[in-house]
Amino acid sequence: MKKTSEPVADFREDYPRFTRDMKKTHVILAPDMLPWHFDLLTHVMKQEGYHVEILHNEGRKVLDEGLKHVHNDTCYPALCVIGQYLDALKSGKYDLAHTAVLITQTGGGCRASNYLPLIRKALRAEFPEVPVISLNFSGLEKDSGLEFGSLSCVMKLGYSIFYGDLVMSCFNQTKPYEAHEGDSAAARERCMTMLKAALDTHEYAHFKRCCRRILEEFAAVPVRKEERIKVGIVGEIYVKYSPLGNSHLEDFLLSEGCEPVVPALMDFVLYCVVNTLNDARLYGRHSLKTLLFRIVYRYLYGKQKKVLKWTKEQGRFEPQHDFEELRAYADRVINQGVKMGEGWLIPAEMAALAASGTENIVCAQPFGCLPNHIAGKGAVRVIKEIFPRANIVPVDYDPSATKVNQENRIKLMLATARER
Repeated sequence: MKKTSEPVADFREDYPRFTRDMKKTHVILAPDMLPWHFDLLTHVMKQEGYHVEILHNEGRKVLDEGLKHVHNDTCYPALCVIGQYLDALKSGKYDLAHTAVLITQTGGGCRASNYLPLIRKALRAEFPEVPVISLNFSGLEKDSGLEFGSLSCVMKLGYSIFYGDLVMSCFNQTKPYEAHEGDSAAARERCMTMLKAALDTHEYAHFKRCCRRILEEFAAVPVRKEERIKVGIVGEIYVKYSPLGNSHLEDFLLSEGCEPVVPALMDFVLYCVVNTLNDARLYGRHSLKTLLFRIVYRYLYGKQKKVLKWTKEQGRFEPQHDFEELRAYADRVINQGVKMGEGWLIPAEMAALAASGTENIVCAQPFGCLPNHIAGKGAVRVIKEIFPRANIVPVDYDPSATKVNQENRIKLMLATARER
């Protein structure tokens, strides 16, 4: 048989690119991972001229769309995100010739780097004209038209994460105890309105004023004097936070009369930054990037210390964890060189929660996620040896797992907590 010399198309090269000109013409769709954080982050992007819309579509039809293009043994968060994209693009709400999709990436060795080809392959099959944008600071997409031209914009993104963390923490510490239904949600809405107004001006840099306004708004909500079971949520970053990924885990815990305790997103940001510094310390990988990340780490950690200080001064709320304390807890369980996926951060969060009185913990993980099974489920025994009262339940999330089974596992954990 005669061999042909025709080139084979490579989807890694033959895909639509988001160009600078598309900034004015395209709607950018982004998956819903942290509803309130992403609301602030997309507000900043809109200030830069991007029309970003957070997707809130969910349900079985979203997962079925993802299963058409992603094998069910592939990372569950990828399946959820791709399903959301496809379901939204098929809804008829968008002009496909002027629509793009956005994914955030950290540049790690796991899903943080490998989503892009999966998403492009899925879109190529049904919507080949829709470009995929990578939002990352690791140089993964060197030809992306997505740009943040000013230091002010980057700083606003950082402040938005701090503000989102504080709103999330105060809401979860107020909602289970509110005397009047809806007061906590109203306080959260007032905070979001205030923060967006601050981000529209240089008021966003008045960090202390904004943080204290958040604390004051939630402290003013009338609450009942009663005890609730505190339940920490740790795990892979998407299923830890995303209502679609974790079957509305926070809402379920609230319905069971519990107080959800959710670690800060900024802890994950600092984890990514400090891993570069660990590479230099452990493996001698020194570079100009090491110096830059050391400056970034000191700046962000300094801001976190201030938020913790103001929260303690206010007195009503329990501060979130100090990141250096998290690192110390990690060293008691696992080496900080273990950084694949969420790596050492998961056992560090579990240990810190148990040490601070939140002994009941849900470890949310995508089924088959090797890093999370090793650093999450695999670390449970060691944590229980250090904290014998730790009541930890690993819960798998995948398209074949039913919400009923997931909730029953958590209810068994809560039964033990109530006995105590």
